[in-house]
Amino acid sequence: MTISFFNEQIEMPSIQKTVIRNWVKQVAALHGKRVGEISYIFCNDEKILEVNRQYLQHDYYTDIITFDYTEGDKISGDLFISLDTVRSNAEQFHQSYDQELHRVIIHGILHLCGINDKGPGEREIMEKNENEALALLG
Repeated sequence: MTISFFNEQIEMPSIQKTVIRNWVKQVAALHGKRVGEISYIFCNDEKILEVNRQYLQHDYYTDIITFDYTEGDKISGDLFISLDTVRSNAEQFHQSYDQELHRVIIHGILHLCGINDKGPGEREIMEKNENEALALLG
């Protein structure tokens, strides 16, 4: 089990890595999952747009792209997070930057746990799970 943090084309955010690792494991366990290999790649808008175009054929900015390598009950994946978009979303939704960053960090984990947010009613289920996970963080 490894949860790694990388930065590309942007400064590493000031996060408490040990706290985040323990939190991710706790949230995964609540969903009946174990943690395998998770990589967080913090980047800027240009990088996430490049990844979105190259791998998903989407031509837009986003806060997170989750590549899911989960097998059985062991979640694994690469999670690209645009800190530029996290910052603008925090302003737009009147949240602190740290709160929004934590929301996005756990959003990707919830995707790996099998929770979606594109279909009817799914966004509300995702938000409920995000809020429950954020409450665990304190």
